[in-house]
Amino acid sequence: MTAKTPAESLTVLTDLVLPSETNHIHNLFGGELLSRMDRAASISAQRHSRNIAVTASVNHVAFTKAILLGSVVTIEAKVSRAFNSSMEVYIDVWVEDRESGIKSKANEAIYTFVAVNETGKPVIVPPIIPETDIEKERYDGALRRKQLSLLLAGKIKPSEATELRALFV
Repeated sequence: MTAKTPAESLTVLTDLVLPSETNHIHNLFGGELLSRMDRAASISAQRHSRNIAVTASVNHVAFTKAILLGSVVTIEAKVSRAFNSSMEVYIDVWVEDRESGIKSKANEAIYTFVAVNETGKPVIVPPIIPETDIEKERYDGALRRKQLSLLLAGKIKPSEATELRALFV
């Protein structure tokens, strides 16, 4: 199985915020943004694994900037790390200023997907080779995030969370 770079899984979705997708103060509904991020992340995970990819968890979402009615929103999703059958997908959300065309980061999220075959059985996915500094940072952090998730779910013991322990020793 050949390793891949995060760039090979890059998915970019650009869309306009319409009135039916906003709340009473004309901001994009959070649930609408979550749905868009899930679609982009799903495509990214499928591109990486070349299999069906199902959402296993939404690990982190930061709604740091309101996205207004009429905004052009671009969602960029890349696989940040692959494990056995699971993949962490990091999502950046950008909003384009209508007048200047300048893009600013509005939100980010981290989703986990599992690659499965047609019967729903998990399948092995190729490893990731990060290239850029941000890809390396996200790759390194993915193992800590996974261990924290497993620890909180009671699936591993604190002594098994070696990456987390290393932060405090």
